[in-house]
Amino acid sequence: MRTLTLVPRVYSHFLLSACLKSAVCNGSLLPRCSYVQLAKQERASLFRIKDRCFSSSIVVETFMDYERDQHLDDKKVVEKDTTLQHALSQLLVDFDRESNLTMCRFFSARRAPVIPTGSLKLDQSLGIGGLPKGRMVEIYGREASGKTTLALHIVKEAQKLGGCCAYLDVENAIDFALAEEIGVKTENLLFARPNSAENTLSIVNTLVNSGSVDVIVVDSVAALVPECEVHGLIGIESCDMQSRLMTQALRKIHQSLSRSQALLLFVNQIRQKGKSSIDSGGGNEFTCGGNALKFYSAVRLRITRNELLRSQDKITGISVSVQVTKNKMAPAMKKADLEIEFGKGFRREAEIFVMALDHGIITREGNGYWIEGKFIEGRKEAEAHLAENVGVADELANCLRNQLFRIEEQNQ
Repeated sequence: MRTLTLVPRVYSHFLLSACLKSAVCNGSLLPRCSYVQLAKQERASLFRIKDRCFSSSIVVETFMDYERDQHLDDKKVVEKDTTLQHALSQLLVDFDRESNLTMCRFFSARRAPVIPTGSLKLDQSLGIGGLPKGRMVEIYGREASGKTTLALHIVKEAQKLGGCCAYLDVENAIDFALAEEIGVKTENLLFARPNSAENTLSIVNTLVNSGSVDVIVVDSVAALVPECEVHGLIGIESCDMQSRLMTQALRKIHQSLSRSQALLLFVNQIRQKGKSSIDSGGGNEFTCGGNALKFYSAVRLRITRNELLRSQDKITGISVSVQVTKNKMAPAMKKADLEIEFGKGFRREAEIFVMALDHGIITREGNGYWIEGKFIEGRKEAEAHLAENVGVADELANCLRNQLFRIEEQNQ
């Protein structure tokens, strides 16, 4: 029996794959491969197929396909750099400024600017402290699950940062009294109720191209009715015109959205599929407007209603779960459990109290708590103190935000 010469730095799995690629190892011989005898450090020293041994030159010749590229010398590096600069100069002449390639753009901003959601738990679940500007975000869920409430909280946070916001109430669902109670400055809010899907998406495109609006809310996608349905008879099929319209409009809007740094927020509803679709392997639920919004959205938030909140046998709100089903900016599939109080929005003071207590900003002593140097006895009294003193709650929220997202940056 002849043995093979040891091939330096050729390990067994490379040798096996090389022999499988070799012309000698045709399909009739593959089932007859006997074994690969291994030496130290997993280096192959013998390979035999049905008592036939092959020369190491066959293996080395085949293994040349796996060799690494050689390092370029200084002359070739200079030539490549000169060619690249010439190509960039040509792009500067042929295209506009936004289409040009610049090296500094890839390193100028490591972290995207964000707008908080109004909930520290949800901001933590998103991983970046809020919703990214210059992107599309979809909020979807069942009826009465808090979708509009979350959208109004995002508008409030954007106004606190000095931004301009627009709300397109296609569904005719906004309550200005609730919006003002949440903290939205309705006198500074751009508001419209468009009569068709074409008009709504045209308004969105105009506002995005203006570059002067920070948050644009479309409430909701399910209520976008194409003009052919508005002026047509009820019962006539429109050949899925809404999905086609959304696909065409989002292609155009998405191109200018990143340049304007606006947050485009779509509120959407969930529908049930028929029994035949479920039996064929599809999911039980789907969102309105087709699949285009799913692909263009950088973040998708699903809101699920959990249970009712009661106080002295009186229903005061609901408990909801917000799951990040898609996130291009951070790991997805994280969940935040929130409480919504009827007529007021998120129970912000309760959330701040629990998180500040967990992170040591609020200390507990017996049945009381130390909050900013003041001792308050009882949890309900402490939450009432935060609700009455908005400045103290904001200061605790800022401390939590700095601590939470400094930890997130260190972990990344």
